[in-house]
Amino acid sequence: MPLRHVLGLDHVVVTTRRLESAGQAWQNLGFTLSPRGTHSPHIGSANYTIVFEDDYIELLGILTETAHNQLTVTFLKQREGIERAAFTTDDAVAGIAELQARGLGGSGPLAFARPVDLPNGTTGEARFNTFSWKADDAPAGLRIFACQHLTPDTVWIPALQHHANGAKRLLALEIVSDDARAAALLLSRLIDQPVQTLDDGYRVASGGTRADFVVYDKAAFARRYPDAVRVGAPAEGAAALVIATDDAAKPRSIAGTVEHDGRISVPAARANGVIVSFVQQ
Repeated sequence: MPLRHVLGLDHVVVTTRRLESAGQAWQNLGFTLSPRGTHSPHIGSANYTIVFEDDYIELLGILTETAHNQLTVTFLKQREGIERAAFTTDDAVAGIAELQARGLGGSGPLAFARPVDLPNGTTGEARFNTFSWKADDAPAGLRIFACQHLTPDTVWIPALQHHANGAKRLLALEIVSDDARAAALLLSRLIDQPVQTLDDGYRVASGGTRADFVVYDKAAFARRYPDAVRVGAPAEGAAALVIATDDAAKPRSIAGTVEHDGRISVPAARANGVIVSFVQQ
């Protein structure tokens, strides 16, 4: 029975050692960024968000090492890139209770906030409650958690939802693994969604109409993306974001993109270790 309080992919966390330069790099790819936000002190991080219709990308950097962010600090010692994926939850308290009742462990709820500069010149506050699956339960190293938006109007601000590259929503988070089947089965067990076998990999729906997870082995991933696109991508872990655009001509105009198999892809080396691949829809 699907988890009642896990409602599909909410956002993807791209961690970076240099937040300002990362923000500029993603702006150069045609994304509109929110003003920089600073999380509550016990979180110890700052971010930019790239907001779509129902989901978003979070660019996150560490300001101060805290007990909360040690796993992120450790990740950044190895590489930049997609460290975590967040699901939407309608109730973080009920969500962690549901995980624990199923024997999945986890932790939470955790409350935090960040100030938000609003278009009218005032400052609001984005507030969240989250819960996390166990850190060891990380398909191909991808940690997962769930986020309850207490103030969604301070995240999904209409002025921030328009992007020069035409981006509208996340279609898929693509993962590469030495054992793609095992990674897909683990994710399936954690979120209670079935595994669909594809010709070249495995798909696990995140829930509702939100983006899918697709897991490939290394050979299949190499067939999917040309060598020039995979430069800078991880050998194991979450490696690519597939994004719907309303007009392929928009991302096609970005310098350095590679067109292949109906996609326009940004090499991982240009996006903090993340392949950004656009599909017209």
